[in-house]
Amino acid sequence: MPHKNPLHIPLRDIPPQGKRYEVTDAAVWEGPLAEFQIDCSLDETPDMQLTILPTDEGWLLRGTISALVTVPCSRCAAPMQVSLHEAFEDYVQEPEEGESLAEHDFAEGDDHLLLEHGALMLDLSAIAWEQFALALPSTPVCKADCRGLCPRCGADLNQGPCSCPADEGDPRLAVLRGLKVEKA
Repeated sequence: MPHKNPLHIPLRDIPPQGKRYEVTDAAVWEGPLAEFQIDCSLDETPDMQLTILPTDEGWLLRGTISALVTVPCSRCAAPMQVSLHEAFEDYVQEPEEGESLAEHDFAEGDDHLLLEHGALMLDLSAIAWEQFALALPSTPVCKADCRGLCPRCGADLNQGPCSCPADEGDPRLAVLRGLKVEKA
């Protein structure tokens, strides 16, 4: 008998009023973080709360993702802790009418849907990972006035100036340095 994955939800079992789920298994996030080599560590296990509501042509997914993670500052690369709490909505469309489940291309389009033993399933781990990845800040900054790293020597400019010579700019434009423009 095949192993039943508790994170694969049979969509036919969702009642008309909807059903609520919670995903708190750390493996849902740790595996993809390692696989995709994302520079992020989990300080506490993320938590996804999800309500699945059936509609005429699919299922509405409403939920929140919460986590406490450590990521590098995008300017100075210092580790910084970030608290994530994002609400989300998604929609999963039922396969086209007249299209049998066996004919539906599950590899293309919606990666949240699976076909297991002839039943249409929703993969909660795929939803949890996607929402977590979307909630991660794209350019986290440890502080608003972070000065970053020197592009020449890599010194942390938050610790003070580096020993690199000052950039004088393009020498061909040196004649313009003293130019003053009067406002009209």
